[in-house]
Amino acid sequence: MQNRALLLAIVFLSFYAMLGFYPLFNLDEGAFSEATREMLASHNFVTTYLNGNLRFDKPILIYWLQAASASVFGLNEFAMRLPSALAATLWVYLLYRFTKRFYDEKTAFWASFFMAGSLQISIIAKAAIADALLNMFIAASMFAFYIYYQSRQKGYLYLTFAAIGFGVLTKGPVAILIPFAVSLLFLRKNLLFWVKSVFNPVGIMIFLAIAAPWYIAEYLDQGQYFIEGFLLKHNLNRFAAQAMEGHRGGFFYYIPVILIGLLPFTSIFLKALHFIKNWFDTPLKQYLTIWFLFVFIFFSFSHTKLPHYIIYGYTPLFIFMALYFDKVRSNFLLILPYMLFHVLFLLLPFIKNAVLHSMRQESHEYYIVQGLEFNLLYIFYFLFATLLGFFLLRSTKERAAIVVGFVTLISLNFFIAKVYANAAEEPIKEAAQYAKKHNLTNIKMVGINTPSFSFYLGHITPRTKPKPNDIVFTKRSNLKHFKNFAILFQKNGVALIQLKDEK
Repeated sequence: MQNRALLLAIVFLSFYAMLGFYPLFNLDEGAFSEATREMLASHNFVTTYLNGNLRFDKPILIYWLQAASASVFGLNEFAMRLPSALAATLWVYLLYRFTKRFYDEKTAFWASFFMAGSLQISIIAKAAIADALLNMFIAASMFAFYIYYQSRQKGYLYLTFAAIGFGVLTKGPVAILIPFAVSLLFLRKNLLFWVKSVFNPVGIMIFLAIAAPWYIAEYLDQGQYFIEGFLLKHNLNRFAAQAMEGHRGGFFYYIPVILIGLLPFTSIFLKALHFIKNWFDTPLKQYLTIWFLFVFIFFSFSHTKLPHYIIYGYTPLFIFMALYFDKVRSNFLLILPYMLFHVLFLLLPFIKNAVLHSMRQESHEYYIVQGLEFNLLYIFYFLFATLLGFFLLRSTKERAAIVVGFVTLISLNFFIAKVYANAAEEPIKEAAQYAKKHNLTNIKMVGINTPSFSFYLGHITPRTKPKPNDIVFTKRSNLKHFKNFAILFQKNGVALIQLKDEK
């Protein structure tokens, strides 16, 4: 009972605390939310648009869920993020049930706790994007298939196909790729069973019944534009072609991502990794290992690299971390990542000026760093959190893990996110509110791509060349490119100006 209460508490703190208190983070949250707003405004629930232009980045499901949430709670940050929080909650629940089924309640608790308490999971669980939803469906399909493999109960195979279908509605072919490839590698010595499972006619019908209607409707609506924009540009080209939108990295890109993403439990992951030779000693461990390694290797070879891609392979890591948690002997090593994390943010107010001196003055990033504000509460909190680590050295490792999990989430959700949001995103929201309050028209977005501005403004902001008397929303660093204008609103890195006749 105590473990379940702790699990509920960390899920609430990680996924729901401050869910609607911070402005949307650009680019991704702003893009998803504005596309949903335009969907509701146009009543077009088949094709998504962003700023009036076709948006083929993702399939439809997350937009439908955000639209449903907004219909209940209104067009606000809470409504846009709620589907992700609910999906992450279901993801934790599935992890708990699966781990308990094949191991025990203690292992299930720790696997779920490590998941809910990890930095990267907490971030995507509160983000108005598709990734928490996709990861939940990937986990559901992978869990269901393994249970089917063990039990031969056809219902679990059908659940696998259903989860894949919803995953394809969430983010496309990657929801097929991972269970298809992992199951093939796992069953390479039992290919007949694999072929019968993968090409099960009832399962295929379930998959098609879920995924096909929207894909057919979208093709009928957009034709070749859909093929080129979604299937080619945003799926095949992300892996095979040049890095999209500058999101590139070396083969080992995901190693530091994992080490940071699993904070504050990085040491537990490293301890589990120390026993990697034991990751193959049972069929389930083999399945989980193949799952993680396939995701790691596949996306390491991908030309386009983004930090959240590796999360598709995190679920097995949480189970391994729970299995080998007992092997952790040193509280110092357990707490070290937590300490380094909090020392860094404790020092941030004191090194801010040094960071500014190292940056190009009047750049967009310079104004954002300049806008970071740290009050005494921030400093005292991070000092307390850092000192707390020393007291945990004498604690049991179980208590230490629980405390660092909760404290790190408080740090992230109540302090770090607030400081960054106030500096980088709140000025965008305030600029839109200023324009809305003063009934400004003919607003153009120039030299900046922040879709949340349109979301808060309540209508599309064209990204076209402005004319005299137009209102321009832009980066403050771009003001030098305009000759004759009046500043209407300016804060940190953004500005709202009105162009004047050049006479």
